[in-house]
Amino acid sequence: MLNGIYWRLRTGSPWADIPERYGPYTTCYNRFVRWRKAGVWDRLFEAVSKAYEGDVQMIDSSSIRVHQHGANGKKGAQRKRLPPPGTSLEADAWGARAAG
Repeated sequence: MLNGIYWRLRTGSPWADIPERYGPYTTCYNRFVRWRKAGVWDRLFEAVSKAYEGDVQMIDSSSIRVHQHGANGKKGAQRKRLPPPGTSLEADAWGARAAG
């Protein structure tokens, strides 16, 4: 069950995509949520931090994946350009309609 939770967090996949070898995905999800509400994850991180006697503690996020919608913009989409530096932030100065 723990491996199923770790797999899901590492891959960024939906809970329903957890491999069957980790048991039912609903069990992994429910346990994760219950432990989050009960503060179990916070206590685990505190215990790990106390066990480590160094000055710096880090969690490696190099394997965390960006959600598919956050990975990049649409192909061919134009980014909105900001007004040049020094331009007034009044709506009239850069062609925006005034609120009204």
